[in-house]
Amino acid sequence: MNEKINMKISSINGEVLLAAADSSIVGKVIREGKLHLDIRSDFYGDIRVNDDTFVSSLGVCTIANLVGEYVVKKAIEEGYVDPDNIISIDNIPHAQFTKMPES
Repeated sequence: MNEKINMKISSINGEVLLAAADSSIVGKVIREGKLHLDIRSDFYGDIRVNDDTFVSSLGVCTIANLVGEYVVKKAIEEGYVDPDNIISIDNIPHAQFTKMPES
């Protein structure tokens, strides 16, 4: 099985937060200028999942915090993240999104 993603889902104030990172970078701290990101397993999860689980979770979350080349690329391919809205910290892609409720 292709399990390159660590992922965690949390429910906060009625929102469903998906935090996901490439498994290879969990536990690292990345810095660039004033930007600093601690890719901790207590936030991004210590459970490894396959692409299908990750993609289906993107569909149900209302907020996502994504870090890593593999995770961000997959979110772009699935239409959840616009490539123009990605930042890079120490050459590692980072993206966040929030789904707005439809009226």
